[in-house]
Amino acid sequence: MEKIKADVVIVGAGPTGLSLACQFIRYGVDFVIVEKNEGVTPYSKAIGVQARTLEIYEQLGLAERATTEGAITGKVRMLEGGEVLGEVNLSNIGEGLSAYPYMLLLEQSKNERLLYEYLQSHGQEVLWQTELENFSQTETNVTAQVKNASGASQIIEGKYLVGCDGPKSPVRHALGLSFEGSTFERLFYVADVQIDWKFSHDALHGCLARNSVVAFFPMKGKNSYRIVGAFPEGFDKDEGEVLFEEIERRIREEAEIALDITHVNWFSTYRVHTRHVNKFSEGRCFLAGDSAHIHTPAGGQGMNTGIQDAYNLAWKMAYVLKGFAGERILDTYNEERLPNAKRLTETTDRMFNIAAGSDWLLNLIRTTVLSPMAKFILSFDLVKERFFRLISQIGINYHDGSLSDHGGDGEFDVKAGDRMPYSLVDGKSIYDALREPKFHLLTFTDGKGDYQTMRGEIETEFAHLVDYQVVPLYPHVAEMFGATKPFNVLLRPDNYIGFMSQETGLSGLRVYLNKVIGCP
Repeated sequence: MEKIKADVVIVGAGPTGLSLACQFIRYGVDFVIVEKNEGVTPYSKAIGVQARTLEIYEQLGLAERATTEGAITGKVRMLEGGEVLGEVNLSNIGEGLSAYPYMLLLEQSKNERLLYEYLQSHGQEVLWQTELENFSQTETNVTAQVKNASGASQIIEGKYLVGCDGPKSPVRHALGLSFEGSTFERLFYVADVQIDWKFSHDALHGCLARNSVVAFFPMKGKNSYRIVGAFPEGFDKDEGEVLFEEIERRIREEAEIALDITHVNWFSTYRVHTRHVNKFSEGRCFLAGDSAHIHTPAGGQGMNTGIQDAYNLAWKMAYVLKGFAGERILDTYNEERLPNAKRLTETTDRMFNIAAGSDWLLNLIRTTVLSPMAKFILSFDLVKERFFRLISQIGINYHDGSLSDHGGDGEFDVKAGDRMPYSLVDGKSIYDALREPKFHLLTFTDGKGDYQTMRGEIETEFAHLVDYQVVPLYPHVAEMFGATKPFNVLLRPDNYIGFMSQETGLSGLRVYLNKVIGCP
C-alpha cells in the first residue's frame, strides 16, 4: 500500500480546508489535502465575504481579485406589497475601520477557485476524489487511510490531522466529539436566478412578509440575483423533494411583486441547524469550519468563520512544527475559537429569528418597526460602528485568552487580544506592512528616539520570528490607542495584539516569546 508522509493531513477542500492549505504555504508547512468530491464546488452556496476575510486574502495577494470579481453590498431596500418602505446605504458603513468597509458578494464557488488557484500557483494540488476511510493517532503522529477514485487505498502519515470536512464530518464522528444544538423547523430555499422586474440591480431587496423575509441579493451579471426565503410552518415536504415551481410560487406570494424569473442557475432547499462541538480538538486531531460549528445564514458568517478558524490554527501549528513555539500553544486554538463559535450561534439565532421567526411580536416588529427605523438607527456613528464590527468579524477579540498579556495595556484604549486597529500611515494602510508570516513588533514613536540599535538586536536574535517596524505616532493613531508617549505593540502572526507596553525596549518581547509562546 502506497504511503505518503507530510506534516499535516487536511481532510476537506472547501473554503476552510483550502484556506488552511494556503496559510501553510505561507509558513512553509508540508501538507496533504484530500477531498472526496471531484473539484471545487460548481454551486454558489455562501455568498458573503466579510472585511476580516478580505484582510486575510490581502496577505495572500487575493483581495484585489476578489473585490474585482465580487459585488459590494450597496443599498438595502425594504419592500412591502411591492413598494419601497425604506432604503439604507451600506456600501461604506465601516469607513475608517477597515480597508474593506463593506460586505462583498462573491459566491463560495469563486472563493474556492481563488484559493485553489493560489495552491496550484505554488506547486500544490488537492487529492480530489479521495475519501478518508479511517485514521488513528499516537502521542507523536496521525495515520490516515484514504481511498482514491480508482478504489486503491493509500496511507498518509502526518504530525497532525485537521478535519475541514463539513457538518457531517467523519473526523468529528470518529473523535467522538459532541455536536449539540437545535434545528429551525421550517424549510428554507435558496436560488440563483435572473429576474426581470421594475427594481434596479444596485441594491439588496428585502421583502417584509408576515411570517418571514424574502431577500434578493444582487450578483455579478445582468439581472442576476440570489433569492433566500422560507416555506410556511406546516409545509411537509423534505429537502430534495421540492420543485422550483413551488419555490417560485412561494416567492410571488411572499414578495407580492410583479416579477419574471427568466432563468434558474441553481436552487436548493435546506433545514437551518445551529450546533457547535464541545471542543475543537482531540489529541493531534483538530476541527475547523462547518465540522466544528454550523449556524443560521443570518449576517453571512458561516464561510468566513471557517476561514478565520484556519487562519487562527495555521500559524500556531506552523510554529510548533518549526520548533518556534511549545506545543501547548495549540491548546489556545480551542480556547479562542470555541467561545467565538458559541457567541456566533447565539447572535445569528437572534438575527435569524427577527428575520424569519413566526412569533406574533416578531411579525409586528418586522412589518411595522424594522424597515422605517433601520435608516434612522444606522444614521448614528456609534451604531454603525458596532454593527460593522459585528458583521465584518473585525470585532472578534481574544481578551481572555492566554496569548493576551495585559501587563502593560492598562493605560491604552486598545487591549491585548484585539485585532490590530486599521489606520492610514503615510497614506497607506497599516496592514500593508503586516504581510510577512511573522510576529510584528511595532514601535510607535514621536521621532525623537533612535531605534537602530534595537532593530539590529531583533535582526540578530529574532530575524526568523519577528518583523520590526518603526511607525510615526500620528495624532489619529495616538487618539485611537489612547496614548501620548511612544509605545510598543507586538502583533501575533494573525495580527492580533499579543502585548502592548510603554516600555520600548526588548525586554517585553523576550518575556512574551519565552513565557507565553514557549519559544526556546
